[in-house]
Amino acid sequence: MDPRTKSSLLWGVVGALAFLVLLQGYELLAGQRVTLGAKAGVAVVVAVAGTLLTYVARDHLPGSESA
Repeated sequence: MDPRTKSSLLWGVVGALAFLVLLQGYELLAGQRVTLGAKAGVAVVVAVAGTLLTYVARDHLPGSESA
């Protein structure tokens, strides 16, 4: 697998997991529950958006390696 693709996919996973951790903290502090479908749906959207954004933005960020 291309290192650029692998890196982008991993950043997408990190984004989705970060969202789920923040959501769990919200649920604990606010005492309100969010449905499993909403959690999964938004986590997938965050993962896809994070993956695409890091893939596209890599060439435009300072200090990035051009492959």
